[in-house]
Amino acid sequence: MLVGAGQVRRRLAQAAVLAGLLTGCAGAADDEAKTSASASASADAAEAGDTAVKSGGTIGAAGSACELPVSFDIAEYWEAEAVDAGAAKEKAADSSADSEESEFAQEIADAILRQGPVTAACEVDAKPAGNIGFLRIWTGEPGDDDARAVLEAFVAAEGGTSKAKYRTFEAGGLSGVEVEYLHTSKLLEETKEESALAVATKRGPVVIHLGGFDTDEHRDMLPAYELAKRTLRAT
Repeated sequence: MLVGAGQVRRRLAQAAVLAGLLTGCAGAADDEAKTSASASASADAAEAGDTAVKSGGTIGAAGSACELPVSFDIAEYWEAEAVDAGAAKEKAADSSADSEESEFAQEIADAILRQGPVTAACEVDAKPAGNIGFLRIWTGEPGDDDARAVLEAFVAAEGGTSKAKYRTFEAGGLSGVEVEYLHTSKLLEETKEESALAVATKRGPVVIHLGGFDTDEHRDMLPAYELAKRTLRAT
């Protein structure tokens, strides 16, 4: 059945709104914001005379910004916010009185909020620290898959990935697997570096992913990712 132009526009608008669920309120591709944030961060670093990443607190434990199966330190000035996937899907379902459009909105929400075997649970925004990107934390149900299998499925579900390099690590009594890979956006026709790690806990698998506006931003944020990995503990 052909969909009218008005319906197409509404569906595209829904998709755009839902995409904002995991990209924050400010546009990540805003060059002006990027320039301003980078300049501010450079000034702060120069004033402090120390470019090493510092801890800005711990998330994951009960009562923290994001309650997770693991806890870890986030970099100074980074801001964590929990993602309620269930509530987001309900909101998507209620976004239209038209049943077909509502179903489409739910499909988009599920595609954004779920990647492979895990669902979005928390995002840590780097913009307050002067970078454009996020640490995103994804959690799954307990099962038989080990960390490597979960991470491979996560990367495969992203699509457009290549040159993945996996290796094991240990932190806080946890054994995990991490990966570095390239992601190519068909829409933007750009390729950038990304990193992710996975651990298996009694409460289910956890994936921590670091993307970024581009490869330069990604590399600038790697110290924050390494801080999270180094301080990782089961809760």
